[in-house]
Amino acid sequence: MKRGIKWGYQFRPEEQRLRCIKLFLDRNQKLPSWVSPLETAGMLRKSDRTVIDGVADFLSVLWGHTNECLERRYGEAFMRDVEKEFVLTVPAVWSDSAKNATLQAAERAGMGSKSEVKLISEPEAAAVYALKMTPPKGLKRGDNFIVCDAGGGTVDLISYKVTSLNPLRVEESAVGSGGLCGSAFLNYRFADYIKARIGPGVFDNMKEKKPKTWQMALKYFEEFVKRNFNEEEHSEVNVPLPGLPDDEEAGIDSGFLMMTAGEVAHIFEPVIKEVIALVRSQIDAVQSKGGLVSGIILVGGFGQSHHLYAQLKQTFNAAPPPPYSEQPVYDNGVHQNIEVLQPQHAWTAVVRGAALRGIEGSMVERRRSRYAYGTSYATVFDAAKHPAADRYWSPLWERWMVCDRMQWHIAKGTPISAEEPISFHYTRNFRPGQSLVVEDDLIACEDETPPDAHEKELISVCKLTTDLGTVPRSLFTRLTTTKGVEFDNLDFELHMKIESADLVFELHVDGVKYGSVQADFAVSTV
Repeated sequence: MKRGIKWGYQFRPEEQRLRCIKLFLDRNQKLPSWVSPLETAGMLRKSDRTVIDGVADFLSVLWGHTNECLERRYGEAFMRDVEKEFVLTVPAVWSDSAKNATLQAAERAGMGSKSEVKLISEPEAAAVYALKMTPPKGLKRGDNFIVCDAGGGTVDLISYKVTSLNPLRVEESAVGSGGLCGSAFLNYRFADYIKARIGPGVFDNMKEKKPKTWQMALKYFEEFVKRNFNEEEHSEVNVPLPGLPDDEEAGIDSGFLMMTAGEVAHIFEPVIKEVIALVRSQIDAVQSKGGLVSGIILVGGFGQSHHLYAQLKQTFNAAPPPPYSEQPVYDNGVHQNIEVLQPQHAWTAVVRGAALRGIEGSMVERRRSRYAYGTSYATVFDAAKHPAADRYWSPLWERWMVCDRMQWHIAKGTPISAEEPISFHYTRNFRPGQSLVVEDDLIACEDETPPDAHEKELISVCKLTTDLGTVPRSLFTRLTTTKGVEFDNLDFELHMKIESADLVFELHVDGVKYGSVQADFAVSTV
């Protein structure tokens, strides 16, 4: 065990531990109510660790355990000599800085350099597994389907359109979405319900004096109720609370508390409503582009839930018949029946799909940009467009200029191929002896219509550092001002590729690549 690290089931139920540490990698996402930033920050300071250190420590012990299991099965010599590749999964809604932080943690955990570790979004990994191993019956070119990866903390969704059957290829047909409505929220609602039934005093005393009693109740809810509850088959559920005295008013008899099917369904209700709303938004997004959704593939730990499956099926696969008409009426897709699928091994579909991605490569040809991406620039002052207070005099261009204007290179939702990079055009002026290393901020915006000028609400994705010293001097243009001041001008492009969960940048001049570009992302803090 590395550096005295305890992890997983090595903790006793009452012991303090870092919870949901990976969620702190993305400062743009809202934290669940049960995750305390102050408590997490205190534990990290006590151990002299950062968020990335904490994630790296977890990944290191996870990899150590995995390697030990593989050594027992295949032998130490085989594991020492065999080439290893790592594919990590991240939520679909994570920011670019959070993805970069994940790569940093993986590098520190001994999984290879950032450039060697592959990232894939969780719903994409699930889609790879579901379509490769258990393709929906009658799947045909042009079909759209939604992958709903319902996990413990988050629910992530992406819609795909089938572009080829052999080999199987797809493209994103709507921008991925997600929310904090995973099954962990059911645990907290269950705890609130039990507290209300037996009373706050009895509940708090049980957790403090008889923690195993509460752990047994929670385990039963986690392993049986959340996965198997079926309103049609289970008229009641008996939750074990061993050690608590009989209480007729609270409903405790012989160490069990009886819950009706309606009471269990009430615990599920608000969480499932949020999931349904996310699915409906994906359906609306696909339909707004003229597509129809053929199926919903439900994966993830919460994706195993029979009740979640039944509610999705009732909502999206039980369309009412159209009203009677003497003339033929054609379905416009608004009330279409959508098949809901729950593939085998739904709980591990993400990791199985990630492994397939590492072995076979990507089956996704085009992805939708989660944000609008752009850079700020200076341009000639135009009194009809720009406030006079923003102008400044440029001695090199000998004109009034304005800065912090936004040039949006990619609109939100733009289909992008990893094989077809997006080009950012720049022009730079250099006086003799001036450094040829330039920096630019890559800016993102979640709005459908981003602003024309830089605003504080925009997201700073990363700082791009480009060394133009690799470009031959013959490609620079020598210019002279009217006052005889000489300077060099260079037009160049930065090419950005958006892969499953990563951004890659390259420097190009006149169509020739002259090296990579360093992207420095913001460091995650609590």
